[in-house]
Amino acid sequence: MKALVMHGPGSVKVEEVPAPSRQAGDALLRVRYVGLCGTDLNSYRGRNPLVSYPRIPGHEIAATITEIVENRLGLSVGKDVTLSPYTSCGECAACRNNRCNACQFNQTLGVQRNGALAEFISVPVEKLYLARLSLQKLCLVEPLTVGCHAVSRGRVRSSDTVAIFGCGGVGLGAVAASAFRGSTTIAIDVDDGKLETSRKAGAQHVINSRKQDVGAVLRELTNGLGPQVVIEAVGHPETFRAAVDLVAYTGRVVYIGYAKELVSYETQFFVQKELDIMGSRNALPPDFKEVIAMLEQDRFPADATISSVVRLEEAPAILAEWDAHPDRFTKIMVSLS
Repeated sequence: MKALVMHGPGSVKVEEVPAPSRQAGDALLRVRYVGLCGTDLNSYRGRNPLVSYPRIPGHEIAATITEIVENRLGLSVGKDVTLSPYTSCGECAACRNNRCNACQFNQTLGVQRNGALAEFISVPVEKLYLARLSLQKLCLVEPLTVGCHAVSRGRVRSSDTVAIFGCGGVGLGAVAASAFRGSTTIAIDVDDGKLETSRKAGAQHVINSRKQDVGAVLRELTNGLGPQVVIEAVGHPETFRAAVDLVAYTGRVVYIGYAKELVSYETQFFVQKELDIMGSRNALPPDFKEVIAMLEQDRFPADATISSVVRLEEAPAILAEWDAHPDRFTKIMVSLS
């Protein structure tokens, strides 16, 4: 079968690889669409410390079941599905706390193990999700769950005001999930186009941090109190600090991004405000179910977020173009059918 193989930074080829056979407890899937994300771009650039080469990338998936054994999940041959791309060991501290999304020994498809940019893959049945969605919307489920999980970590309620730094793919998922829960949602970015998309995803207010004083606008929107929840989906030292500085007293700060350099804080705010400061990693089954419900209710602007759809043979070229001009793209999807 054909697959996209990364042999090293900047070295990507479509080539023939052995087709998988269905393992016990697995379903064999015909891959239909795979979304590319920042992890794939970092792997292409050689900046992903978790990836080894050669590697088939891809973990945002829409597929059709071609082989499966009888099960109680309503899954059968011909059904379209998406899936969770993570593994969990069941033994580490995170798994014992029922937070397998943060498994110490997780292996994500396309990173620590071969991914989905191939014609067929074999996947454990319990990782699959059915939904009344188009194939392209199925392909959006997993990336949206990462932002949704951050909203879950922040315990976002309809009575909250939530500010989200960053309206890329992950941040946009947080915007949509926050709005879906009925909170007053504020999107913050430097790109007017991304902010306009965040409005379509449910943000009631947007702030361009290059043109506006973020702190002043947030104080005005919250009667001087600050937002109850701040979600950081950028990964810059400035926004890491701003999240703590701007959140309300006794508020919750959730970090999805992580800075590539050391971050210095005025730590008195940790104590004076009595903050809950949390990290957020990957997603759990309830996050998948919440995102599927959101998409089934047409509460996310899927068409506005998909910037390019290319064939598998075009994937090496689109990766090179994305590397050279990252601002030109939001979501790239690769069609394998």
